[in-house]
Parts: sequence; structure tokens; C-alpha cells
Amino acid sequence: MASLLTRKCIIVGKLTKYVNDYTKRLSSHFIYYPDNEKPVAGETTKMNMMQAINNAMDITLRDDPTAVLFGEDVAFGGVFRCALGLQDKYGKDRVFNTPLCEQGIAGFGIGLATAGATAIAEIQFADYIFPAFDQLVNEAAKARYRSGGQFDSGALTVRTPCGAVGHGGLYHSQSPEAYFAHTPGLRVVMPRGPITAKGLLLSCIRERDPCIFLEPKILYRSAAEEVPVEDYTLPLGKAQVLREGDAATLIAWGTQLHVLLEVAQMAEEKLGVKCDVIDLMSMLPWDEETVCNSVKKTGRCLIAHEAPLTSGFGAELAATIQEECFLHLEAPITRVTGWDSPFPHVFEPFYLPDKWRCYSALAKLIEY
Repeated sequence: MASLLTRKCIIVGKLTKYVNDYTKRLSSHFIYYPDNEKPVAGETTKMNMMQAINNAMDITLRDDPTAVLFGEDVAFGGVFRCALGLQDKYGKDRVFNTPLCEQGIAGFGIGLATAGATAIAEIQFADYIFPAFDQLVNEAAKARYRSGGQFDSGALTVRTPCGAVGHGGLYHSQSPEAYFAHTPGLRVVMPRGPITAKGLLLSCIRERDPCIFLEPKILYRSAAEEVPVEDYTLPLGKAQVLREGDAATLIAWGTQLHVLLEVAQMAEEKLGVKCDVIDLMSMLPWDEETVCNSVKKTGRCLIAHEAPLTSGFGAELAATIQEECFLHLEAPITRVTGWDSPFPHVFEPFYLPDKWRCYSALAKLIEY
């Protein structure tokens, strides 16, 4: 009995060491690729993504006297500090805490927006947005339609941190974009870094449809760029081609975009091929024209996202690409995603669609 127990302990110890070593190697499952091109000319300053988001909200509160910012712990800056210093600057009437009630936060924001204010609501983690789901999809998204255009809640922007962070586990790591992308009347957006975060957030705040702005939390401090100081916006519903090639089209959004940029570099070095890499940026609406034009050129398509495979937003892309580009395809459309399981804690490195999984899928796609 003791011998059996000893052998089991040895096996468990070896497995634990393997997982720990693997986790250390993949503690950050991506290399960050900063943007080098600026959307506007003029002065820039180095910002991480948290600071860029703070800057966008600062500009809004400065220029729009109706703008208010609220959420759990927002008064002292929020758990990720994106609102740091804004209450001191604009007062407790415009930047304030709410009760721990996501449904109430969303409902309050809808009321403010309908009454004519610019409402910026923060949900502390995207995993906890689900109590607010009814308010967002049944009220915010439908206000204009059900009133025949007499009123709307388009001045509502809901910001929320999403995605893997390295130690979040099942309640602090989810990517819920596909749930909201199924809802006409909403806009769903996810930036890849500081420059896009500032420009897209300002666009969402000024957009006359309610917006869900998903912020990959691992990028808050790991992503830094020279961000234009002045006010600027980036178009919603428009993808960006960040790297060009003719061997395959690689599509992602948020953190996963950086994984595919590294995969494209690996493919050029190891396989001698160049790929288009597209940052979708907006999931609702999404840029069908840019995506399909690329796939018609390359004949192959790989889609990657952190969310689970089944009914992930990649399925919508794949369906449309199949319909619009069928005669141009040289291989089946490939998806590399999270697994159909709750998001794990210690096994996070095995769950994420890292560069090795994506590169392996791309190699098979090219050889097909």
C-alpha cells in the first residue's frame, strides 16, 4: 500500500512539475506587436492601454458636460485603474460608484442615455455582465426600434475587461463577444492595443447605438504605444489589414491578433509564405467586405479566438466566408479557439489558442 502511494506521489509530482514548467514558459501566451502608424498627425505620448482608455474618458468628460462615468469601484479608479484620477478632476456627481448590481448599472445607464446624458458604464469583469444581459439585449438594443425612433439609449457605452489574464480562472477570464453579437441594435467592439482602444472608445461613446466595449485585460499594462494626444476616432465596423500576403488569411481580434501576427512571422520564416493578418476590431457590425476580399485573394482562411469553439463568433465568419468565397477556397476554413469547457485555472496554457496551435493549423491549411 505504501509503495503504491509512493508511486502515485511521484507521478503526481512529475505531472505538477511539468504543468508548472509549461505554465512558466507560457505565462504570457503572446508577443505584443505595437502599432507604428498613427491615425492622426501631431503630438504623441507613450501610454499603455489602461492610460489610453483613461485618456479617452478624460476627453469625453472634459468636452461633454452631460457625460457621466459610473460602476463598481470607479470612484477610486476601478479595479484596473482605468478611471484613475477622473473623480478628483470632474467631481462626485460625474464619476461615482454604484452598488454591486450589474443589472442596476445597465438599467441606470439606459435611463441616463434615454434622458439625453452620455453614459459610460463599467462592468468590473465581463464574466459578471450576465446579470445585466436582459437590460442590454431587451432594453438598450431595442429602444429605438420599439419606440419607432422616438427615443433611444444610443448614448450608452458599456466598458468591461475580458479575456485571459494568466491567473483569472473560470470567473475572470471569459470572452462573451458572441453572446452580444447575436443582438441587433448593439455594437460590439474589442481593441488590440492603446491606439485602437482610445480611437474606438471615443467612437463608441459618440455612436448613436449602444455599444459593448470589451477590453482585453492582459493588455492593460503589457501593451504600450505612442498614442496621439489629441482627440481622434476610428471607424466602427471596419477591420484593419495589419500584414499582407497571398498564402492565407488570418483573422482575430483583441489579444489573439498578436498571436496571429507572430504566427504569420513564423510562417514566413519556416514555410516561406506570407499571410494577410486582419484585426476584425468590430464584431457587430463586422467588415465582411475586407474579410471576403482577402479570402478571395488567398484561398485559405484561419480564424482564432479565445472563446470556446461552439457558437463562437468565428462560426459566423466561417459561414459567411463559405457562402461568399466558396469558389475561391483552396482548403476548408479553419478555426483555432478555446475549448468547449469552463475556463481552467492551472491549465490555462492548454486552453488558449497559442502560437503553436495556430501555427500547426496554418501549416496543415497551407499543405491541404
